[in-house]
Amino acid sequence: MNKAFRFDRMELAGSMGDLGTLLPLAIGMILINGLDPVGVLMGVGLAYILSGYYFRITCPVEPMKVIGAYAIATGVTAAQIQASSLLVFISMLIIGGSGVISLLGRYIPKPVIRGVQLSTGILLISQGVRLMLGTSVIQRLEGLAEPYLAFQKLGALPVGVMLGGILVILTLFLLDNRNVPAALAAVGTGIIIGLLLGTKEGLDHLRPGIYIPRIFPYGLPSGKDLSFALLMMIMPQIPLTLGNAVIATSDLSNHYFNERANKMTYRGLCLSIASINLVSFLVGGMPMCHGSGGLASRYRFGARTGGSNMMIGLIFLALAIFLGPHSLALIYLIPLSVLGVLLLFAGSQLALTVIDMKERKDLFVPLLMVGVTLASNLAVGFVGGIVISFLLKSDKFQI
Repeated sequence: MNKAFRFDRMELAGSMGDLGTLLPLAIGMILINGLDPVGVLMGVGLAYILSGYYFRITCPVEPMKVIGAYAIATGVTAAQIQASSLLVFISMLIIGGSGVISLLGRYIPKPVIRGVQLSTGILLISQGVRLMLGTSVIQRLEGLAEPYLAFQKLGALPVGVMLGGILVILTLFLLDNRNVPAALAAVGTGIIIGLLLGTKEGLDHLRPGIYIPRIFPYGLPSGKDLSFALLMMIMPQIPLTLGNAVIATSDLSNHYFNERANKMTYRGLCLSIASINLVSFLVGGMPMCHGSGGLASRYRFGARTGGSNMMIGLIFLALAIFLGPHSLALIYLIPLSVLGVLLLFAGSQLALTVIDMKERKDLFVPLLMVGVTLASNLAVGFVGGIVISFLLKSDKFQI
């Protein structure tokens, strides 16, 4: 079988590695912003399949975090989110197609790339812990730590902390087990718990059929929607996308796959992000990108080839086409603390890339970027890291 596409339990397990990033924001934008579940699931499924087929190695698909977090926090309209998908398509097409990204990438110092990866890793770890503690954005909005479990505590112990702790130990035990892949064990355990102890919300309304997504379900975006999306969502998102979804992801893919990552160039990733957002714009999905955190997670849990993308992509397509909006009832079976465990291991895998920084000046840049990122956001940390890295090239500055 072509090594670009393997279909086995390890590929399936690894394909679930970035669900911890994907599902909470997707569910939030469906519930809070009114996105069409069929369009969201269809867009995600096609994004996985297209990127896996093109890159021939495992490739993550993630919501654009700045846009997603802002949309959920402020309750922007579905039409404004659709407008942001169009603007991401145009922006990344210009940046990638013109060669600007190749020029930028050539001058981004390696300590800055490691800073993006370390900062992203720590953000993923903290988000994973929040999901287990019940303090993430979607959990606060729902007012419950585990909105789809029938109980929230065992005695004085929050159920998410207990479940998350057990699954962390189980994952550590199975992390390198090829017979019982860790991610499959964690997600499978979560689904069983959801079936046994969950609220089973929406399961009684499951109606299998054929559900075709509408094209432009919210109509064409207006000029007002486009200008709002550009100023409030796209401008803060683009630096993060270039730093994490393009430059850091390309670097990590080359670290993992060497010559097999020959298509995961800066230009290739930009054009891939443009393509999946054009699809999302058409079907009314959410803005999406790739990301070094998702790649680290998929790799750590066993995914190596484009087959992982094909399998998870087909799962999302099947949910969209055969169950339509009712498919959320199946997604709700996975406790949020399970997604937190996936994020915890994704973040730690990604943060460990910093260990090849041996010089004091080189290590100072990623550490500084983490501090700036935690105090503001990753886009500011990325820009600040570039400035500091170039300043430290001078012998006038010592650490």
